[in-house]
Amino acid sequence: MEFKDFHASQIRIARPTDKFEEVINFYQNGLGLKKIEQFEGKRGYKGVTLGLPNTNYHLEFTTHIEGSPCPSPTKDNLLVFYIENKQEINNVATRIKNLGYPEVAPENTYWEELGVTIEDPDGWRIVLMNRSYTK
Repeated sequence: MEFKDFHASQIRIARPTDKFEEVINFYQNGLGLKKIEQFEGKRGYKGVTLGLPNTNYHLEFTTHIEGSPCPSPTKDNLLVFYIENKQEINNVATRIKNLGYPEVAPENTYWEELGVTIEDPDGWRIVLMNRSYTK
C-alpha cells in the first residue's frame, strides 16, 4: 500500500544524552558528520544537530540542565551508514578508534559480514556497512 499524502522533506532522529561533549566528539570528529546547528537556553535544553553533507537526514543530541539520562540501549539498536568505499570505512573506523571507541562484536552476526560495529559514548551502536542500499 502506498500513501500519496505523506511527503516529508527532512528526517531528524533526536536523542537525549548526559555525555553531550563526548557524543559531539564521536559523531562530528570521529564519524565525520557536519555540525548544522547548535543551540542553548531553550527551556533548559542545549543541543546540537549533525548531518550528512548535502542531505536532509539529521541527528540531534540534547541535554537538559537537570540531567538527560539516555535509556540503556540494546546491542541491536543501530544507526547503519551504507558506505560503498571500504577504504573510507577503514579510515572512519580508525579515526573513531583513536578517540577511544574500538570495534565491537554485533549482536546480529549479519552486520559483521560487510560491516564494522562501534558503540558511541552512550552505548548506542553505529554500523559502517560496506554496500549500497538502493531499491
